[in-house]
Amino acid sequence: MIRVLVTDDEALVRSGLRMILEAADDMVVVGEARDGAEAVTAVTRLKPHVVLMDVRMPGTDGLTAAARILAAPGAPKLIMLTTFDLDEYVHEALRLGAVGFLLKDTPPRDLIAAVRTVAAGQAMLSPSVTKRIIHAFVDKAPTRAEAARKQLASLTGREEEVIRALARGLSNAEIARELRLSEATVKAHVSRVLAKLGLTNRVQAAILVHDADL
Repeated sequence: MIRVLVTDDEALVRSGLRMILEAADDMVVVGEARDGAEAVTAVTRLKPHVVLMDVRMPGTDGLTAAARILAAPGAPKLIMLTTFDLDEYVHEALRLGAVGFLLKDTPPRDLIAAVRTVAAGQAMLSPSVTKRIIHAFVDKAPTRAEAARKQLASLTGREEEVIRALARGLSNAEIARELRLSEATVKAHVSRVLAKLGLTNRVQAAILVHDADL
């Protein structure tokens, strides 16, 4: 059973998310939080697998809470809830280690699928909106691009091919087909690339590639 914590300052939004998620037979909402501070406390107490976190809330906002939650050992998977006018904050959350984000008007079926995806250990890179946000808000300052290219220079040619494909939102199976490798080999390459670059998930790897403007 996937344990989910819902964080939003609006009671109606929390109730709606709870209703949608608990309609799935493999999920349970273990708690709700009205702001980031409550979410940090609830994560410690309730041990959710996935946290849905609103970006803008009174008191402790979602970004501050995300930094605290993701810095702790054994942190849950974190998905930011946002609207287009807040996308720059979501991009920063992805840098902190959040595995993706959802728009608040995401259809119920997609919301459930997203929670299952991140609970299974996959980052949310497939939706086209995710890639648009990454492209739109990556800081292209020369110093950042130079640092990113220097970091990527440690990769072998094959590893660079894999991370470029990953940054395009391809799954392991899709990368395997494109590069004519086995899926197990691609999985090993991805794990090795993340370890070599000191990254925790595929979203951070994608952002690094876009920082380098590759």
